Amino acid sequence: MATNSRAANGELPDDPEELLPNDSILSLDEYLEMHAAVGHRTRYEILYRLVHGGEMSPKELEEAIQIDDSTLHYHLNKLLNVSLVEKRQRTERGQDGLYTYYRATVFGEVTLTEGVDELIRGEQAFGEMYDSSVEE
Repeated sequence: MATNSRAANGELPDDPEELLPNDSILSLDEYLEMHAAVGHRTRYEILYRLVHGGEMSPKELEEAIQIDDSTLHYHLNKLLNVSLVEKRQRTERGQDGLYTYYRATVFGEVTLTEGVDELIRGEQAFGEMYDSSVEE
């Protein structure tokens, strides 16, 4: 298990695994798998929709991102496998059978909003800071 005394003191450890808290529920490899999963455009877009739009059915996701059923489920399974998305099944009032819905997990929200979305916001801020066309 990682020891993070140096990380707690603000020093960068030699081993990046030491950045994890001693009681971390995930390994460094699991965190990296989450980021790798979001590195694919389709999976990023699915997660983006779920984080910013809330729970969605497969049909809603298909329509929102213009993707076929089999491709959607392939990418949803990748996101499920790394715990960025969770699947819920429920019955609808007045309907027969179970309906499936997907939503982002806390890990999914943080990976998106503090990961790729933050990089995009950072680039926008950087561009504004160094835009020579704006006069002061």
